[in-house]
Amino acid sequence: MTKDEIVLANQDFLFPAVFHYYKEPLVIARAKDQFVYDTDGNQYLDFFGGILTISVGHCNDRVNAAVHQQIDRLEHVSTVFATEPQAALAKRLAEIAPGNVRQSFFTNSGTEANETAILAARCYTGSAEIIALRHSYHGRSALAMSLTGTSTWRLAGAMQPGIVHTANAYCYRCPFGLTYPSCNVQCARDLEDVIRSSTHGRVAGIIAEPIQGVGGFITPPREYFQIVAEIVRRHGGIFISDEVQTAWGRTGGKWWGIEQYGVQPDVITSAKGLGNGLPIGLTMATPEVAAGLRGASISTFGGNPVTTTAAKAVIDLVDEQNLMANAAETGAYLREKLDELREKHPLIGEVRGMGLMQALELVRSRTTKEPAVEETARLMEAARANRLLIGKGGMFGNVIRISPPLNIRQADVDAFARALDASLVQCAAGDVSPR
Repeated sequence: MTKDEIVLANQDFLFPAVFHYYKEPLVIARAKDQFVYDTDGNQYLDFFGGILTISVGHCNDRVNAAVHQQIDRLEHVSTVFATEPQAALAKRLAEIAPGNVRQSFFTNSGTEANETAILAARCYTGSAEIIALRHSYHGRSALAMSLTGTSTWRLAGAMQPGIVHTANAYCYRCPFGLTYPSCNVQCARDLEDVIRSSTHGRVAGIIAEPIQGVGGFITPPREYFQIVAEIVRRHGGIFISDEVQTAWGRTGGKWWGIEQYGVQPDVITSAKGLGNGLPIGLTMATPEVAAGLRGASISTFGGNPVTTTAAKAVIDLVDEQNLMANAAETGAYLREKLDELREKHPLIGEVRGMGLMQALELVRSRTTKEPAVEETARLMEAARANRLLIGKGGMFGNVIRISPPLNIRQADVDAFARALDASLVQCAAGDVSPR
């Protein structure tokens, strides 16, 4: 198919809800390592990684070699049979999981992983009420959309009962009009009143992203989750860490984002970067919580031999090449470059994030913090013209999301910074043409 035929087929044969970042869809033909290539042969430096999914580079040779070997041996038998790849991955995960989290249930996506986590929490506690955070994103099923605290991703008619949203730690736009640290982390302490006023007083748990992904890489203060976890557990609930975007060393120095906050979760969910592009979902829990799921349960494609082989290869590669340390070190270098760009460009209101998960919130005025929505769209187009791929998010669509592969190097960060700097200049001038 030609590029025009692909674009037309997308319009004619896909749901209108399938969206694209750009005015004219970018049609990708192939990718390798940190680069992707469109159907016209143009090369792009990928600093978004398929929404934090390409953890060790596109079409990684080592991961793909393991997949190729496995796909010729065994592709599928479902979870009604035991297989070595699923068992080996589960054992490896137990070795790196925090605290007493050690038993896994495999599915196909982060949405399914979160569905499983909520089911486990409700079965284990006997309560149906779940706390989620404002500005959160947890997937696209009816339950996951109900958990999601961002209106753009909540569809009418799909909302389910038993879910209450509490304040997140959005310090740049504090919902209480306070300033950290003199605020005494009021956003976390308000959960006590939310439980008392909006639930029956006994909850199943809270689900939270250590850094909110779609919400715009909103990064809480270190003590936020410690306070929240204590309150939830005091009211009978468990702590679910949604690590769909923050796991596998992404935040730098540690396997899991929640480890940055000194909190041991009862349940962890993940997906995306675990498969480096192959579809896999993960729900891990303590043995006590896992035992709450009584009766028989299967996932037809969960624990698939091919995807679990890929996932273990990703984990082994991250470990052996010390990519968690690279995420911390190269992430710090990336942060320096972003801070420099903020000094130069008034459009950048705040730089935030951890490791190789960084964001720029764009505003029309640093005083009023008016979201620069149109300008963000222009910057996306300018970056594309400069052969740079970045992401977008936030409640207002004014946050640039930056998440290159974990094995990215400083030379790539330099190339990224040059391209983004040029794109910001063009955006300010209203020019998005290629340079």
